[in-house]
Amino acid sequence: MISSEFDTIAAISTPLGEGGIGIIRISGTEAINIASKIFYSYKGIKLTQVKTHTIHYGFIVDPETDEKVDEVLVSVMRAPNTYTREDVVEINCHGGYITLKRILDIVISQGARIAEPGEFTKRAFLRGRIDLSQAESVIDIIKAKTEESQKIALQHLSGKLSEKINELRNALTRVCAHVEAYIDFPEEDIDGMTGKEIEEEIIQISEEIRKLIEGYEEGKIYREGLRAAIVGKPNVGKSSLLNALLMKDRAIVTEIPGTTRDIIEEYVNIKGMPLRIVDTAGIRESHDLVEAEGIRRTLKAVDEAELVLLLLDMSREIDRLDMEIIYKVKDKKVIVVLNKKDIKNKDFNLPDTIKDKTKIEISALTGEGIEELKEAIFNTAISGRYKQEGLIITKLRHKVALEGSYLALKNAIESFKGGKPLEITAMFLREGLSYLGQIVGVVTTEEILNLIFSEFCIGK
Repeated sequence: MISSEFDTIAAISTPLGEGGIGIIRISGTEAINIASKIFYSYKGIKLTQVKTHTIHYGFIVDPETDEKVDEVLVSVMRAPNTYTREDVVEINCHGGYITLKRILDIVISQGARIAEPGEFTKRAFLRGRIDLSQAESVIDIIKAKTEESQKIALQHLSGKLSEKINELRNALTRVCAHVEAYIDFPEEDIDGMTGKEIEEEIIQISEEIRKLIEGYEEGKIYREGLRAAIVGKPNVGKSSLLNALLMKDRAIVTEIPGTTRDIIEEYVNIKGMPLRIVDTAGIRESHDLVEAEGIRRTLKAVDEAELVLLLLDMSREIDRLDMEIIYKVKDKKVIVVLNKKDIKNKDFNLPDTIKDKTKIEISALTGEGIEELKEAIFNTAISGRYKQEGLIITKLRHKVALEGSYLALKNAIESFKGGKPLEITAMFLREGLSYLGQIVGVVTTEEILNLIFSEFCIGK
């Protein structure tokens, strides 16, 4: 079957697995008719006759065999006041893959088709209920790792980013109109902006765009998290540190060197910032094939990490293996974590090569210094990045579009100040306007839409 935006679509909208309830969502012109064919109510209720936004108790029945499949609650929502602005039905049944799949199969047999990833949200965009930046924020809410990242995504879903972009588009449209009026009617006395005012307005708009661009690095961290690797020689307390940061026993801790032989990844919430932290195998020479593979993966994790937590044991003096590891991470952003503060050796001294790095003394065993370490991680992660107040952008697509608009306006200013023909200035202004339109979906292509919505899960 060739998919069409006019088809009635259906999908399981809850995660697969055992659970108290599961939901099958149906959307389209035939959604209520299809649900009515398979829904049985003791009261004789027909879903085609019920009021919108009502819930009804009954059973799903297989029309081929008249067999009751499950006891359900069915929500009926009529267009246009629905998520997709189409008729929508949600079947709330008992959770469990077999039950959900069987009901979905029956729905499909009655004329619906399986929804593509993100198709419900795509329809909400195509029918004008939300713009493209709001649609993208839906997946960010689903994937949010911390309350702060969820708050940013919700801010975008509520239209705050759209409002800002549309505000900039409206201002730029007014400037375009004045410039093009001068082009079309050069001899007329037009009541509009002076040349100086046009230049100042373009500069003001480009400055607003620049601020949004500079906030991306911070926004990216809140959306995607910061990848950090705990690195050190065997038995310095890497797994103990991971457990202390997580405040739970995630990694096995023993006094036997080489216990951790694979990469362990977890997310830690540090002041609203998702830290994707990796506990690595201890780096040393090893003839054990499994441990050697773990060390190879450790070195790969170090290469990919945006932040390295270099763990050193203060109960012993720095040795050759410590120095080798220090050399391996010297070009990375590093926090030196000095463990075993509770049994510190009086002869412990740091080499000069890392004395200028951020240093935090801790005891992974007792938890002393862990809060200070979290503070240092947060400050190091944000260090050098623009600290944006209020609205921030989190997506690379938005950043690229804003950069395109900013460059176009920069060219417009240079053209205008350089006394070039106004047609050239107008061309750059329209280009800047087009880039802003890409963010909210005023200007878009089917290829971009397919790429965006392919990130979604089926059923959303």
